[in-house]
Amino acid sequence: MQNNIIKKATPHFIAIVLFIVLSFFYMKPVLDGKQLLGHDTESWMCMSKETSDYNKNNDDVTLWTNSMFGGMPTYMITMDQPNNLVKYVEDVLRLFPTTIFFLILYFLGFYILMLNFRLNPWLAIVGSIAFTFASYNLIIIGAGHNTKAVTIAYMAPLIGSIFLTFRDKKIIGSILTAFFLSLAIRANHIQILYYTLIIVLIFGIVELIYSIKEKKLKDFLQSTGLALAAAVLAIGMNATSLLTTNEYSKYTMRGESNGLSIDADSSQEGLSKDYITQWSYGVDETMTLLIPNFKGGASGGKLGKDSHTAQQISQLFGRGNIDKIMDSLRFNTYWGTQPGTSGPVYIGAIVMLLFVIGLFILDKKILWWLIPMIILTVMLSWGRNFQWLTDIFIDYVPLYNKFRTVSMTLVAAGFGITLIAMLTLKEIFSGKSDKKKLNKAIITGTAITGGIALIFAIIPSLAGTFTSESDFMIAQQYSSAYQADFSFLTETLALDRKAMLQTDALRSLIFILITTTVIILYLKNILKQNIAIIAVGILILVDLMPIAKRYLNDDNFGKARNVNNLIKPTEADKYILQDKSQFRVLNLTVNLFNDASPSYFHKNIGGYHAAKLRRYQELINLHLSDEIQKFTQIQSIEQFDSLAQTLNILNMLNLKYVIFNPDAMPLTNPYANGNAWFVDNIIEVNSADDEMLKLGEINTKTEVVVDNRQLTTALQAGKPSEGDYITLKSYQPNHLIYDFNSTSDQVAVFSEIYYDKGWNAYINGEKVSYFRANYLLRAMPLKAGNYQIDFKFEPRSYNIGNVIALISSLILISCIILYILHIRKKASKKL
Repeated sequence: MQNNIIKKATPHFIAIVLFIVLSFFYMKPVLDGKQLLGHDTESWMCMSKETSDYNKNNDDVTLWTNSMFGGMPTYMITMDQPNNLVKYVEDVLRLFPTTIFFLILYFLGFYILMLNFRLNPWLAIVGSIAFTFASYNLIIIGAGHNTKAVTIAYMAPLIGSIFLTFRDKKIIGSILTAFFLSLAIRANHIQILYYTLIIVLIFGIVELIYSIKEKKLKDFLQSTGLALAAAVLAIGMNATSLLTTNEYSKYTMRGESNGLSIDADSSQEGLSKDYITQWSYGVDETMTLLIPNFKGGASGGKLGKDSHTAQQISQLFGRGNIDKIMDSLRFNTYWGTQPGTSGPVYIGAIVMLLFVIGLFILDKKILWWLIPMIILTVMLSWGRNFQWLTDIFIDYVPLYNKFRTVSMTLVAAGFGITLIAMLTLKEIFSGKSDKKKLNKAIITGTAITGGIALIFAIIPSLAGTFTSESDFMIAQQYSSAYQADFSFLTETLALDRKAMLQTDALRSLIFILITTTVIILYLKNILKQNIAIIAVGILILVDLMPIAKRYLNDDNFGKARNVNNLIKPTEADKYILQDKSQFRVLNLTVNLFNDASPSYFHKNIGGYHAAKLRRYQELINLHLSDEIQKFTQIQSIEQFDSLAQTLNILNMLNLKYVIFNPDAMPLTNPYANGNAWFVDNIIEVNSADDEMLKLGEINTKTEVVVDNRQLTTALQAGKPSEGDYITLKSYQPNHLIYDFNSTSDQVAVFSEIYYDKGWNAYINGEKVSYFRANYLLRAMPLKAGNYQIDFKFEPRSYNIGNVIALISSLILISCIILYILHIRKKASKKL
């Protein structure tokens, strides 16, 4: 028995070792102590700095940060889920370096999927290689899209577990579904989960139709019940993040309108259609699934010294300097319809060949599930290039209008194509297929995929003009930088793009023909099965890995570093950091609302996050942008002083320092309203439009505008006397303490963002009410006296979520233990 267990486990052990070896081989700079740090990872380090520092040095955790956009919850930045116990399983894999962890997770996830579809371990390894090295999966690692990578990795085993639940292993399938769905939800990339749900829903519809047709509706209902129970359990284990995120999302740019009709971008629910479809894959760009450089590759690519562009540059600067110059220059080799791209979605020429063959030989039940899903998600990826379908989904399909970058739907399409390709390999190597039908399918698949590649290799002009609107701008930019005439770029870049397409088309054709030859040799019994499987696996690896290396390679790695030596304080930062009071900073040297780096050191007026509060975005659109624009007219200290007095919106946000030059002292704004202040005039309005318009007219130091629809009692402003004050006594991101003293009743405004789904106010330990003022700040009526005011961020959704997560985790653990005991008992009976 022991020998039998070892024999069964050996292929899996070999698979794991191979996955680790391939991961380190691809990411070999890690072995030299180097590190990959993508843009989004750097941004996360900056936006999470205040939270990380607090949590490290305190017994409790903060769920609010003031480091961006005046303040926002940390739910979608960094938040621990202490009671989701499945995290400890993932933590074992996280002992590997981060980039290695991602690859191993890709490998293992698809390997589990393959086993659930009853592929033997050797074919499962081939499938894992095909999935892992698809270009997009590596590109997002390079960009630092960590949560997306992890969720994509869990997509495969989750779908495999659901498939198992609807076959002959309902119990273990449902347990695995709960386990992997919990991990997928925990990864916290809702958009990828949404596309996974589309895959599952289409699968469920097909299963229902076939169950009725085959009179197996009872089995279907049992499996559905178990799958739904598993989903409830997985959702429960992630209740902490789901409850808090769901609560917060209603108040973000993706949430409901605040009723502000004067801002076109904010008058609708969800994101605007232009924003959603900004990154829409071109209809013809879909050819990159087969030919990677069909649209030229990446936006900021390199060109070789033998390119048409290099030949022209060598005439300007001499052949001896060409290597150095070409290495320093970046060109927009991409000429598609997207604003830019880090690289194409390349599934693989071999995978596409096997996919097309599979259309003619696979079980119709599988094809009726996967083909409609692939067609739908490919068409959705076209976005504005296929507007009628996109409009239907944005307008009528729940939650679809919450997500941007529609080209991301190709993740689902790529999954389906790769799964069909691997099931095709299984069918080919099973020896059970009708030889005549199989041979016809192979010839047809080769003719279609190879024929397309051949046509574009011979007649590349069929793809288009190879020109980009940016070519002229790049030519001007380099002409100015090098004091030379680069106007030739408008011609040479087109020629180079054409050559790139031809080369990759020919490359894909070669891989298709070689793979077809291997399959035919196997079918003619010239190659043994194991040799043929290994050959196909190596061919897929050699096809995919070099393409992925174009976009994530050794050049992306640098010396091991952490955020402390990655982000150095400038002279301006150093000066501001000496001030230990609480205030906000405006850094005009960065892209203010698309750069989180100032948040590493300061409480930032700007920031970088896709889920900022809708009210703050509306304030940016209608007031903040205008006030910030005025800084461009500053020529002297006197002009700054004069302007600062008029900045009613920035002053109410307690802006104290403005950075014009990182290497010089910042300018100090002496007119900031402070952390809190009294007002003597209350202006009540009854609509969001009136509130926003009036906010642009009032003196925020002495006046406050309030939407009276939220008030339950009348407000009466006081007249502050000499000696009356309200000051911030103690600051923690989740706990603010103010000292108040006044001989008469007052209305105080706080320079803090209003968010009543967690912020509670207390006076002498007793909870008191407060209200929203100036569209997005907090305000409070205060009785005369001398006392302390506490604002504490204590969202109920977080505490309730933790309780639900613990209960759900314990239920899943109990189910796993009971299932193991059942299996052992069953095995002992056989003995």
